[in-house]
Amino acid sequence: MLDLSGVASYCDSFVICTGTSRRHVRALAEGIIEDLRQVGQRPIGVEGLDASRWILIDFGDVLVHVFDEPMRGFYDIEAMWADARRISVDAPQAPSRGAVGQTRV
Repeated sequence: MLDLSGVASYCDSFVICTGTSRRHVRALAEGIIEDLRQVGQRPIGVEGLDASRWILIDFGDVLVHVFDEPMRGFYDIEAMWADARRISVDAPQAPSRGAVGQTRV
């Protein structure tokens, strides 16, 4: 995650993630959209879903970039925003098989 507050005027942060295949990239993007819809957040726009090589999900103050590996390396947006503060985000743990009523965030 990149903190762009004070660096960019159009958003506060980028969330950047990588899928291992086009199907994985699409599944990640659709999962992000669905999870945020469940908590009342809807994207302003979504680009690139059909090709699923670089999907951009616009949530206003937060832009989510979901890349396949070659596209992430090619565009290297972390280098383009070298002056932005990096924020490490741990992946959420999947609920255990016997867990009932747990919410994934």
